Order: sequence, then structure tokens, then C-alpha cells
Amino acid sequence: MGEDKDVPRLPDGDPAPESGDLPEPALATLADGRFGVYVHVPYCSVRCGYCDFNTYTLGELGPGSSMATFADQALAELDLAARVLGDQARPVDTVFVGGGTPTLLPAADLVRCVDGIRTRFGLSPDVEVTTEANPDSVTADDLAELAAGGFTRVSIGMQSVVPHVLRTLERTHDPARVATAVEAAKDAGLATSVDLIYGTPGESLTDWRASLDAAVALEPDHVSAYALIVEDGTKLAAQVRRGVVTMPDGDDEADKYELADDVLSAAGFDWYEVSNWSRTPAGRCRHNEGYWRGDAWWGVGPGAHSHVGGVRWWNVKHPRTYGARLAAGTSPAAGRESLTEEQRHDEEVLLRVRLREGLPLTLLDANGRSAVAGLVADGLVDGRAAVAERTVVLTRRGRLLADAVVRRLLGV
Repeated sequence: MGEDKDVPRLPDGDPAPESGDLPEPALATLADGRFGVYVHVPYCSVRCGYCDFNTYTLGELGPGSSMATFADQALAELDLAARVLGDQARPVDTVFVGGGTPTLLPAADLVRCVDGIRTRFGLSPDVEVTTEANPDSVTADDLAELAAGGFTRVSIGMQSVVPHVLRTLERTHDPARVATAVEAAKDAGLATSVDLIYGTPGESLTDWRASLDAAVALEPDHVSAYALIVEDGTKLAAQVRRGVVTMPDGDDEADKYELADDVLSAAGFDWYEVSNWSRTPAGRCRHNEGYWRGDAWWGVGPGAHSHVGGVRWWNVKHPRTYGARLAAGTSPAAGRESLTEEQRHDEEVLLRVRLREGLPLTLLDANGRSAVAGLVADGLVDGRAAVAERTVVLTRRGRLLADAVVRRLLGV
């Protein structure tokens, strides 16, 4: 059996202790905020050409690794989490099962993971429990079983309804299956979200409008719309490099974002984060809001990342190595870092400015506060919110240029 070669692809950082133990000052922060658990299911039936997530098809797993062992291994990491966090841990506010394609696993295995979280930490009375789902890998019976087992929300990977766009993305589902899955989720009593991608090579504005109209017609509670990013090392990146496909320009991306905001706003959705819209405040993804606020979360699974009190760590990537670490009674963490106060401040600005509620001016240093007037003058920040509420709130143009706004606020 060869090495899994996890380490060269992982972030830089310090060695993580085999025990998984965290510094006491980090643990002490758990009582102050919300706590989430992320479960990463790293399996897919096929690898999409644009995806750089930590995922494996069955043919890529190799010997000594199997989807059948995932739930047991996740429960073993939850045992570790319960020991490390100890009495400091509070009931879990949000659970998010992502991937990969979580619904390739039997619904019973996903429910076992939620039960494992419940028995080790407890769940808050209004807990949000989400799973991602591929329209072709989830059935009405699966969704009913998930709802009965404690799931409250499903996020369905729609991406597009246009066949040639789906082919370019190498998405294999039938667009008609999206409506079937959303309807089945609603029948099961689950809140629904659909995920869209815009900016695929060859996608016209008319194509994108068709996908938006189809998403609105489903009447979900939530819509995410992300611009396609070409990540190094993916098949799509190689195709772009060879000139096989041509990526659209920045103006195309801006036009499609503005169209998304127009269509979704007209249908009664409000933006609450740059790439996310919900019909009501209750329809927001509270788990993702926890990331943007800098809350604590424990990431379970191969390649999963975690954060508690300014300490961030990440697991080994390959399922075989992950399982071997847990079987040996050691933490699957490959490395970790303790963020400096400056790093935590910069991340807080980076993330909170993307939210509808905005970034309080009190969280900026003197240089950042002095930059706000120029950002208002440039139409990137809402002037009324800056003056009356002492908050940096992005205008729609500011949402298009959020990274530039952050750089000016941080003086970089």
C-alpha cells in the first residue's frame, strides 16, 4: 500500500498533537457563542471537472477504504471531539453534512451521524440540520427518513437547468430531477435550498435567466448563486490552459450577478450574504452564518476543517489515512494554526462585510474607518448605514467588488 500523499496538498501550519487537545484559552471561548458541527462525506459517483473539493469516486478510494465504514469513523471522531471539548462544549446549534455527495450514503448512516452528535453534545431546541443532496442520488423515501431522523433542511445541487451548461460542468443529473427532489423534500417537511453556478464557459445570459427562472419556480426557501471559479489542478483549469474552453470575462460575471439579484429580489428573496438569498430571515443558512461570524465548529471527516477560539485545524485528506488514524486512537488532524489577533481581525472584516447586517465601524482600525467615506463616495458602501447605523453595508456594486472593498478597509 503506497502513501496517500496527504501532506503536500494540505495548508501550511504547525503539527497537530496526536491527542487532538486544544489550548485552554480556546476552549474557554465555547461558552460565549454558537457551536456547529460540519460532517464531510468525501464520496462522489463521478468527479466534476470544475471541482477541487476533497472528494473521491469509488474507483479512486483504493483498498482499505469504503463508504460502508464512514459512519463508524465519523462517530469515532465525535468521541474524540467530546473528549477534547469536555464540559466546555455546549449543545450544538447547527449541523451541516456536505461533500462530496452525502446522499450517496444510506439515509440511515446520515441519521446515525446526527444521533451521534445528539448523544455526545446535545442539540439546541431550534437546531438546524442540513444535508447537501444531488438530485440523482436522493429519493422521496430517503428524504422522509432524513426528516424523521432529525434533519431540518436540504440543499440541492441544481447548478443549471441548461443541458449544455451541465455537460460542461460534467454534472450528470437530469434537470427535471431537481423539481422532483425539491417537492419530495417539502413533502417530508424539510426546508429547501437550491445551489446555482453562473459563469460556466458557453453559458449565455439567456441560459442563466432560464436557470434563475426555474429555481424561482420551485419556490425554495433559499437560493445560493456562486460564480464559477477555475481552481488549479482541476480538469477545467487544464482545459482553459489548453484553450479548449474560454472563460467569460468580468463584465459577464457582473451582468449575471445583477440579473440574479434582480430576478430573486422580484420573486421575494432578500440577499443576506453576497452569494445567498432567502425568502425570510428564518430561511437563512444559520450554519454558514456561523462561519461568517467566526463561531466555533468542529469538522468531522477526511479533509474537514475546524475552528475553536482562534485555533484552526484540518484533517488528513484521504479516507484511508483518516480511518487508520482513528483506528489507532489518535487525532486525524494533519496540522493546525493559532491565529494572531491581527489575523482574526482581518478575517472578521473579510467575512462580516459580506453580510447584509454589515460590519460595525467599531471593528475597524483608524485607517479602516477613514476609508469608509471614500467607499461611500465610490458607491460601494451604503452612506445612510455608515452614518446612521455606524455600519459598513455593501451596495450592490459593492457586492460585485467585495474583495476590493475589503482591501481598502484593511489598507492592503
